[in-house]
Amino acid sequence: MVVIGMGRFGSAVARELERLGHQVLAIDRSEQLVNDIAADVTHALQLDAADEDALRSAGAADFNTAIVAISSDAEPSIFATMVLKRLGVRNVISKAGSVLHGEILARVGADRVVFPERETGLRLAHSFNVPNVIDYLDVAPNFGLEKIRPPKSFIGKSLAELDLKTRLGLTPIALRRGKQVFVNPAREERIAEGDELILIGRDEKLGQLRG
Repeated sequence: MVVIGMGRFGSAVARELERLGHQVLAIDRSEQLVNDIAADVTHALQLDAADEDALRSAGAADFNTAIVAISSDAEPSIFATMVLKRLGVRNVISKAGSVLHGEILARVGADRVVFPERETGLRLAHSFNVPNVIDYLDVAPNFGLEKIRPPKSFIGKSLAELDLKTRLGLTPIALRRGKQVFVNPAREERIAEGDELILIGRDEKLGQLRG
């Protein structure tokens, strides 16, 4: 997997992908950033990712997936995305710093555009909106997936007794208990202290979960 841009976001992605067992080619124009990441990834190269010949020589075309993690300067990320698609990289994921930047990336061929700062902001906002929220994922407009520490009123009750689907239109899709994870937990499953519950539903209904 190719990761272009070794800033905080790109370097974190590259290190985690390597930890997960992927072969990672890390690329940046900065010699210092390349040196900083070199020991943690399969290969690290200093080059201009907007240079098609340089990327071809580096073997970027041999990878199925590339992540363009540049967003502080729109032009290099746009050109890098274009070059990767021209080289035949099947799946190009590009980071955008603004909505306009994201629209341009999509138009020049990015298969997926991500907005890490926006997504982090949404998660932070939802953590204030609902007590005990651990994490939040925006699934669609006004619709999300939320991981919560069940409020005290849930403890000792079964999912059938809570009846979240009927009352709030919220569907429990997983229950974590210590190292165990129950996907699509049975309605007879009782909520215990320390459990984590993953729910999907409309944001306004998620916001009605109070302790």
